[in-house]
Amino acid sequence: MTNFDISVVSDTVCPWCYVGYRQLEQAQKLWRQRHPADTFSVRYLPYQLNPEAPRGVSVDKQDFYAARFGAQRFAMMNQRLGLVGASLGIDFKFGGRTGNTFDSHRVIHLAQRLGGDMGLRTVEGLFEAYFEKERDITDLEVLRQVALAGGVPEEEFQKSIVESNGESAQVEKAIMEARRQGVSGVPDFTIQDRYRLGGAQSAEEFIEIFEKIKALGD
Repeated sequence: MTNFDISVVSDTVCPWCYVGYRQLEQAQKLWRQRHPADTFSVRYLPYQLNPEAPRGVSVDKQDFYAARFGAQRFAMMNQRLGLVGASLGIDFKFGGRTGNTFDSHRVIHLAQRLGGDMGLRTVEGLFEAYFEKERDITDLEVLRQVALAGGVPEEEFQKSIVESNGESAQVEKAIMEARRQGVSGVPDFTIQDRYRLGGAQSAEEFIEIFEKIKALGD
């Protein structure tokens, strides 16, 4: 039996991180069909594509990205993401609002700290809320709803996210560590602390790494 330990550096407003989430999920499903005894430990680590954005304030998503990339490039990005997303069961939408993602990373850290599958359920819930439901994940009430749906007890959310600055030091430290390790774009995957993949890899590319690890007995 092999346990695959996977760390994913990601931002909650990065569309390719959502694509990468689905590709990794697909790779795990395919692998388990062949090796049902193998297990996966997946942990999400924070990164901020726009750390300068003020916390607690959001702006129109389409206006922001059109200003950042230009209207024509933004339209091309939307078209490409729409096609890629459809192949993975993601219904990308581009309305809603965007802003600083620090609080969403605090919520992920809390969910992962509490254990079980709460972390991955919360990561998926945030991606779905932002990219498919056009929800504002800078808003604490939206974060509360996503966290509770992921299994986080309401009292834990209230205590750590609303009533204190809980999880902040750990999130800041993890962001600094990612930069120290040379992460400059996301998603960024590290498997068994040894194999590193940048960008939204295909399921087949993950499986190639799994096969190598299995053969070497890592």
